[in-house]
Amino acid sequence: MNPETAQVTHDFPPFFRVYDNGQIANTKNTILCPHLLTPKPASNPETSIYLPKTTAAGGKLPLIIYIHGGAFSIQSAFSSLYHYYINELASESGSIVVSIEYRLAPEHPILAFYYDSYAAIKWVDSHSRAGQGPDQWINEYADFERVYVAGDSAGANISHNMVIRGGFGFKFSGLILIHPFFGIGNPDKVWDFICPDTIGSHDLRLNPTADLDRLSKLGCERVLVCVAGNDNLRERGWNYYQKLKNTDWKGVVEFFETHGEVHVFHLFDLECENSTSLLKRIVNFIRG
Repeated sequence: MNPETAQVTHDFPPFFRVYDNGQIANTKNTILCPHLLTPKPASNPETSIYLPKTTAAGGKLPLIIYIHGGAFSIQSAFSSLYHYYINELASESGSIVVSIEYRLAPEHPILAFYYDSYAAIKWVDSHSRAGQGPDQWINEYADFERVYVAGDSAGANISHNMVIRGGFGFKFSGLILIHPFFGIGNPDKVWDFICPDTIGSHDLRLNPTADLDRLSKLGCERVLVCVAGNDNLRERGWNYYQKLKNTDWKGVVEFFETHGEVHVFHLFDLECENSTSLLKRIVNFIRG
């Protein structure tokens, strides 16, 4: 088939479109930071690691595992958008941050984003046993008594699912969900297309409050749910907070809303007042 005459069969703006010749085109460009794209050993997952400028000699720092958003289909741990944000997060919180890269849908196998994120956290976990992991920074600085997993949008969804799955040598101190993507309560066209073998909007990975007994087994001590007032995903974030608070889970869940803002607004203007307030709230949560 002539690629110039290919017809669009599925269109999911602003993420990707699919053509009848099998071609997939991202409709929103991701600008990568070339200096982050350094070759890594084949045994290591793709990660970008950040260390604050001031570190006490021999001191341990909170460890944040960060999972980027982008509807499971765009963006990267190596994009300029996330690079600048994670720099701010590491600096302001005084934490070492491991930002995870994962294969994107729909080019890659269904649910690869969960498999890759789990493998990356297991790799981080390999440093928790007497500091014998392959990365020097994690060995030297990461405090495995203070491990947080955080993400925005699709990354928040993945973060929740990593804590639910568990199986790590450390216990998460906290889960930070920033504008989490848990669907909108109706069939979700993007999810249904990239995950056709799941049960759609009732799938527990997309809608974790559908099984409160399972939700009550969340493997962390504290949760922070952050939403934006003008985000169509806001209600699912609020619902997650309310349902978790009323389960038998023994932890503490907190809620923070930025009124008048849209989905992941903070990534596009780090210096505006609302972005600063959101980052401050996250930092305070990490500091406990």
